Amino acid sequence: MDLTSPAFAEAGPIPVGHTGEDGDRSPPLRWRQVPAGTAAFALVMEDPDAPPGTWVHWVLYDIPGTARELPEAVERREELPDGSRHGLCWGVDRFERLGYHGPLPPPGPAHRYVFHLYALDQPLRLPSGRTARQVREAMASHVLAEATLTGLYAARRS
Repeated sequence: MDLTSPAFAEAGPIPVGHTGEDGDRSPPLRWRQVPAGTAAFALVMEDPDAPPGTWVHWVLYDIPGTARELPEAVERREELPDGSRHGLCWGVDRFERLGYHGPLPPPGPAHRYVFHLYALDQPLRLPSGRTARQVREAMASHVLAEATLTGLYAARRS
């Protein structure tokens, strides 16, 4: 499976409009080469370079298996019209926000932001508001394929 974004290239800079510094809109994502039998997708975006540990920025699951993209600026609602559900994010151990919350690193070197897309053999059917850990536990025996896309971002503020 292959995951890309028209907003930035693999290992390229994430545009500021997709960060917590300006706009905070989720970037558009596209995927292809989906394995046969895919019934749903799950997406987790994380910053493995955050000082306190891996910081979760986005959790979205039960994306329909027929989907091949997410538009820019996905709404921050518990459940989207297509049945996709947002999980809780914005933290390492404590998660309080629903929907996409973009890069907002402390001053210093660029952080990596890794989008993980999982093709699943069945929807998870979890209520909205689950954490990345809960989603990963629920999908453990249902992953058909995984694709990643990594963007970089360094704080503009000092």
